[in-house]
Amino acid sequence: MHGLAYCLARDDGSVANLESAVRKLRAAQTGVPRAEERAAKLIAEARAQVKAARAELAEAIRAADRDGTRQVDIVAATGYSRERIRQIIRNAED
Repeated sequence: MHGLAYCLARDDGSVANLESAVRKLRAAQTGVPRAEERAAKLIAEARAQVKAARAELAEAIRAADRDGTRQVDIVAATGYSRERIRQIIRNAED
């Protein structure tokens, strides 16, 4: 008889170690969905911050253009291409 009954009858601590390892694995597995939820929330928050910052930059580009800032200076300040600057200035949704 080498099944579970045999293992439980042994008194050398190996069963306790095995049970402890199983508990640790199950606890770790239980933590994965919670960690994924937290990570998804952090990613969503970061993407929202990027979207808000992009909108703020677009408005600042439009304001600079209205104030007469040269396009070459806007390009230098933002790193955007001249074409991208023109698109932002023309399109109020960017």
